[in-house]
Amino acid sequence: MVRDAVKGTTVAAVLLLVAAGWYAWRRQEQDAGGGLIDWGDWSEWSPGSLADDVVSAADSVLGSGLDVIDDLTGGLVKVSRMREVSAADLDNANVQAMLRVIRTGEGTADANGYRRIFGGQLFSGYADHPRIVVKKSGYTSSAAGAYQAIASTWDETKAMMGLPDFSPASQDLFAVGRIAARGALADVKAGRFEAAVKKIAREWASLPGSPYGQPVISMERAKSVYLASGGGFGLPENVA
Repeated sequence: MVRDAVKGTTVAAVLLLVAAGWYAWRRQEQDAGGGLIDWGDWSEWSPGSLADDVVSAADSVLGSGLDVIDDLTGGLVKVSRMREVSAADLDNANVQAMLRVIRTGEGTADANGYRRIFGGQLFSGYADHPRIVVKKSGYTSSAAGAYQAIASTWDETKAMMGLPDFSPASQDLFAVGRIAARGALADVKAGRFEAAVKKIAREWASLPGSPYGQPVISMERAKSVYLASGGGFGLPENVA
């Protein structure tokens, strides 16, 4: 009976991982505005529950089963990479410069950027993502903070990385985690700027080359901000 119970638990966990993988893939491929992709109000009803369940199931039942989620996203994003990010990554000059580029694109490079929600309003308090859904200019989004994280993406990343709050420090780690999930962190550190931007343009719709059809900053502007923020280019530049 114990073996049957374990088998049933494993099947349930796999089904949960399949659903989560489908959910992650679909969210990454469709745009609802505000930089990152928002799937609407249904995902707001139980903050973090899906991400927490998936991570818990993967850890307790499948061990390294986070690779299953990675595979199910079709290679677009590997969430397991977010666990490799540490605060030390923020000390890298190229990482800091790339974060400034992202904030420039998202319109949050000013002092109040960490408190801005989609549409321009400011929220107060950093205990958690504000979870304020705004409808503006044909878009509906819960995007908030310096990197305009939608609530569902924040919950997924918070659960994976163990982020304690929505403070500026946590927001910065969130952004590095999403860069890592896109397989771009090594490119950023090595100064392979265009290669990195090409990868993370699917995460932030305001970056050059983003496929979502929203207004983007130019590559020239992005490079200018990057250099002015202390970033450096590695050689050779590889955008493949």
